[in-house]
Amino acid sequence: MAGHIQDRWFKTEINADGKTIRVKTDRHGTGMRYRARYVGPDGSEKSKSFPDGKKRLAEKWLSKTETDMNSGDYVDPRKVRTTFRQFAERWVKSLTSDENSGAAVETRLRLYAYPYIGSRPLGSFKPEHIRDWLGELKQAVPNLTHRRLIFESVSSVMNAARDDGILRLNPCRAASVKAPQPVPIRVKPWTADRAFAVRAALDERYRAMVDVGAGCGLRQGEIFGLPLDEIDFLKGWLHVQFQVKQVRGKMVFAPPKRGKVRDVPLPTEVGKELAAHIRQFPPADVTLPWLTPDGDPVTKKLVFLAPGGNALWRDVFNTYAWKPALAVAGVIPEPEPGKRHAAAREHGMHALRHFYASVLLDAGESVKALSAYLGHSDPGFTLRVYTHLMPSSEGRTRRAVDSVFRAAGSHDHGPGTAHAA
Repeated sequence: MAGHIQDRWFKTEINADGKTIRVKTDRHGTGMRYRARYVGPDGSEKSKSFPDGKKRLAEKWLSKTETDMNSGDYVDPRKVRTTFRQFAERWVKSLTSDENSGAAVETRLRLYAYPYIGSRPLGSFKPEHIRDWLGELKQAVPNLTHRRLIFESVSSVMNAARDDGILRLNPCRAASVKAPQPVPIRVKPWTADRAFAVRAALDERYRAMVDVGAGCGLRQGEIFGLPLDEIDFLKGWLHVQFQVKQVRGKMVFAPPKRGKVRDVPLPTEVGKELAAHIRQFPPADVTLPWLTPDGDPVTKKLVFLAPGGNALWRDVFNTYAWKPALAVAGVIPEPEPGKRHAAAREHGMHALRHFYASVLLDAGESVKALSAYLGHSDPGFTLRVYTHLMPSSEGRTRRAVDSVFRAAGSHDHGPGTAHAA
């Protein structure tokens, strides 16, 4: 057995005859009697105390500790006393994701996890505690999608604690814990009439943005950050390497989402509209920091600019250009006098990407190619989002047979042909 059991109530001494005898200590009869002691994997001594009459229990605990160390399941008892909040705050600071994502995770934990489970020691968590927290979270956050994001943030903290040897298992992943499952929303792409109606309702300086979104599938930030030198008019390609995004209330240049730099086919008609836009609204140099507000300055000659010649500010564009165009096109209602337009999340510029995907799938483009053009990290994700837009097998069958019959025309091969066949 690793370590040993110390009896605090007795000590050994050598008497005048040279014999070893047991002698009561000053602590005899008070406090915990037994202390199980061992040396942990980090080289430091650890211990746990047990009351009188529980020496056998102390031996079992020490034996289990030895087994856990040999099997790799050992958990440092001092670390398990770390509270969820203490560990989570350190974990958030260590995140290597972009600053916006880290800030979003920190906010979710601060508002919806720390008040409920922040003071609980990590080693004390059981699935029942997560179930209880989810019940309270349901009352505080009605939106399923938001609740799911909060749950995943907490689960990520627990995963990190498990990886660091503080937890054996993630209590969020227990079979009895049911993670919030948002009802999947099926993408309903815009029609061509709607897309071009919104385009016509926009200020002239913004209309070609619809062509790039609906005709090349770029995200809003990628359209805002499209430099002139990334457009290959001769070969018909757009090189998507930048986006303009907001970090801590400042605009910055950054790579596309998840760093998915990509090349997208530039259709001839989209190229014509882009060229006309460039002639009417010449691109200009814009300097922004890279990745963070204190990052190194980067200068790009942007194709789409605000009236003052600066990069487009997302919230300003959406409020004063995009939503008014949606209202004129009849996509959303006109606001009452003195009030702002209603929220229209499903009709943001992302709707142009859905339109682009629907056009390509209807034309028979592969999911793999579409995934690459959209900058998705996994074709499986593209398939899950857009599978309902893909032509059905029965539809292809009807069209295939119909095409053969139409090609045959009115030729009559006689009543015996079918019989002979």
